[in-house]
Amino acid sequence: MEAMFVIANGEKVAAQLPATLEEFLVAHGLLPRSVVVEHNGEAVAPSEFAARRVVAGDRLEIVKIVAGG
Repeated sequence: MEAMFVIANGEKVAAQLPATLEEFLVAHGLLPRSVVVEHNGEAVAPSEFAARRVVAGDRLEIVKIVAGG
């Protein structure tokens, strides 16, 4: 793996790619169960994080889930 870039929440982010979505999230300090992710315009179910591949140039929208009322 080598450092490349993806666009995450509109910002260019360095990442060790290729990687699974789960590996990307963990490497950036995010718990996979605590986020909702859109990958290249497609919503991704948490059950798919370990199989979904992220490559250079991909676009991610990552939203942290916040509990409360």
